[in-house]
Amino acid sequence: MSKKVMIVDDSIMMRTVIRSFVEKIPGFEVAVMAENGKVALTALDKHPDLALILLDIEMPEMDGLAFLRFAKLKSKAKVIILSSVALAGSPHAAKARSLGADAIVTKPSGAVSMDLEDKRGQELVTIMRKLAG
Repeated sequence: MSKKVMIVDDSIMMRTVIRSFVEKIPGFEVAVMAENGKVALTALDKHPDLALILLDIEMPEMDGLAFLRFAKLKSKAKVIILSSVALAGSPHAAKARSLGADAIVTKPSGAVSMDLEDKRGQELVTIMRKLAG
């Protein structure tokens, strides 16, 4: 049975890139995509069986950090921050960890990283498999 994944990113291009990437990984499937934290919170109620949430930080309406505060109360899904602003040691990364992020992967080329698979793919697959069990 495939592990279900939610993708939360305000960029339709990044949602498409991430979806394409996830769909290539055996044992994982994209269950839902959301353009911001507010939409993602609503989707959590409809998808209680999510294994992972791939979460951007900078988004309109409700950013990833605000979403994270509520998501950990509503879901047992593991959360991987996938953001260009969550560099190792940055305040964003520290805040995400304090709010319960299970892992942080930095987008390699800014907010829209078309090279995600080439530059961070293996790291992301390893983390996804470890967290999803």
